[in-house]
Order: sequence, then C-alpha cells, then structure tokens
Amino acid sequence: MSMIDLPVPQTVPGFRVGTHDIASRLIVGTGKYATFEEMRDCLELSGADVVTVAVRRERLVDKEGRNILDFIDLARTTILPNTAGCFTAEDAVRTARLGREILEGLENPGASWVKLEVLGDKKTLLPDPIATVEATRQLVKDGFEVLVYTTDDPITAKRLKDEGAVSVMPAGSPIGSGQGVLNPNNIRICLEYLKENDPDYPVIVDAGVGTASDVAFAMELGCDGVLLNTAIASATDARRMAVAMRLACQAGYLASGAGRIPRKMYATASSPEAGIISPAVRG
Repeated sequence: MSMIDLPVPQTVPGFRVGTHDIASRLIVGTGKYATFEEMRDCLELSGADVVTVAVRRERLVDKEGRNILDFIDLARTTILPNTAGCFTAEDAVRTARLGREILEGLENPGASWVKLEVLGDKKTLLPDPIATVEATRQLVKDGFEVLVYTTDDPITAKRLKDEGAVSVMPAGSPIGSGQGVLNPNNIRICLEYLKENDPDYPVIVDAGVGTASDVAFAMELGCDGVLLNTAIASATDARRMAVAMRLACQAGYLASGAGRIPRKMYATASSPEAGIISPAVRG
C-alpha cells in the first residue's frame, strides 16, 4: 500500500469564517496542476473542503473542452472565488461580482464570499494596500463576505478588519515563492491585533509556503488556517505533497495548543538526576 492510499483521519476541529463553517484548516487552490485529474486527486488527498478558483484567469476549460468544475466534487466542496490577477480595486470588484453570478448559477454556497486580491505589480505580486482597503470597503457594502490577502503589516491588517473583512490573510512570503513564513514576528503581531477582544476572528496565512514544515510553522504561530496552491501543484509528486500538507496542518494546530517547552541556551537532561546509582567503590 502506498503512502497516499493510507487513510488520513481528521484529527482537529474546523473553524468558522463569516457564515461558513469549514471542516479543514487547509484551504487549497486549483491552479497550476498538470492535468485536471491530478488536481482532482490532490484536492481529495488534501482533505480541503474549501478550494479557491481564480475567476479572472483560471483555465476553466482545457484544450479538450473539459470544464474544471467537472473535476471538483461540488457536493462536498465550497468554492472560494478568487480575484487573482486584478491590479485595481474596480477590476477586483467587477471580478468578484462575476464569481458570485457564476456560483449562484451552480447553487454553490461560495457565492456569498470572495478571496480578495488586488496586486501592486507583476514582479512581486504583493498587494496594493490602498486599493485593497478600498476594494474591501466596496465589497462589504455590496454584501460580500471578504477574505482578504494582504501583507504581514499589522496596521494594514487591522484596517482591513475594521473595514469589515471576515478574515484577514497575511502573506507568509510572496505568492509562489516557496520561502515560507519570512517574518514570524509580524504574523504574531497581526494575530495579537486581529484577535484582541475577538479571539475567534480567523487569521489565515496565505501565500509563500513551500513544504509541509512551513504549514506546520504557520499553524504553530497560532494561525487558524493556511491557504496554498503552488506548494502542492508544482511539487514533483503533487499527490504525496497534498497528503503531507494535510498532516502538517493538523500537526501544527495540535502543537500550537500543546505548549512547547521553552528554548534554552544549554542542555537539560531528560532523565532524572535523583537516585543515580553511584559507581562501585573498589576495595
């Protein structure tokens, strides 16, 4: 039996984002896979019950005329429409409304929310903070539940929450870079600011993770979830990586609540020193 054939139990509780109850704390994307079949397998192996679809630029139909939605189990999966590829607030709002219209036609509950991205440039794919705040404001007024991709700047994160975002999603590092969480201190401050007087407010690390240890680390920091795509889709063995990410998310969540030992400069013996048998005394 190969590793990816092994059953992977769900060992941690889900969480709530706006009006949505999410069973898995790992949210995955649908882009960059070699085939729709590989994407379908990875979505299942990851255990994710929420998947993102980029409304503006997603390859909805492949060269054989097959629709990506035919490879997503819509009976168990909620789609989170994504405004990836938008560089202005106006374009992001328009794309979000298009995604809502598509999902309403499918009667998918994802019609009520959007993953907001308003990018600043094509080189870094970092968000434009001013345009992101403006788009958040407009979409909230338009009735959307906004999950917003942002930098790890705590002040911007707090501003986005104040504008009504149901989840603020700071980047671990630039999209697709695989660098992991570059600035854990900023993520910690984001968590402090966003959860102050609101401990259940969901904070999700979005972008930059490269492997399972990055996911575990983000969860150990106290984040509620991790959103990723490239780390699975571009792995040499995407299916195996999907399982690894699933397990890492669970392990990181459990470790976060377990209370790690403090870091120390020097060693501490793991065996008790009391009652040590003295060396035999020679006569």
